[in-house]
Amino acid sequence: QVQLVESGGGLVRAGGSLTLSCAASGRTFSINAMAWYRQFPGKERELVAIAGSGSTKYEDSLMGRFTISRDYAKSTVTLKMNSLRPEATAVYYCVVDLTTWDGGIQRYWGQGTQVTVSS
Repeated sequence: QVQLVESGGGLVRAGGSLTLSCAASGRTFSINAMAWYRQFPGKERELVAIAGSGSTKYEDSLMGRFTISRDYAKSTVTLKMNSLRPEATAVYYCVVDLTTWDGGIQRYWGQGTQVTVSS
């Protein structure tokens, strides 16, 4: 299993920046990918950015303003969010995908951290 601890959420004004951090512990040697998702009220969770083995991918509209960084040695992932807009207000979740013994993927979710962008 993997335990995830998130930090860095909060309130920021539009145009400001915020950095989310997530630290994984436990079976970190089996981590395949680390990612951030977000959930708007009444909506399904959606991918923000993912850092796989040497590659990153972003939700199209966030490229250039959000940056995901993964520290393989420390099993941490951060999400730097610049030029924030009120529509970015959501609960952000750290996600870790573990490779299982049979080659499958097991996904773990953090508890979520609220990001609120005021206009």
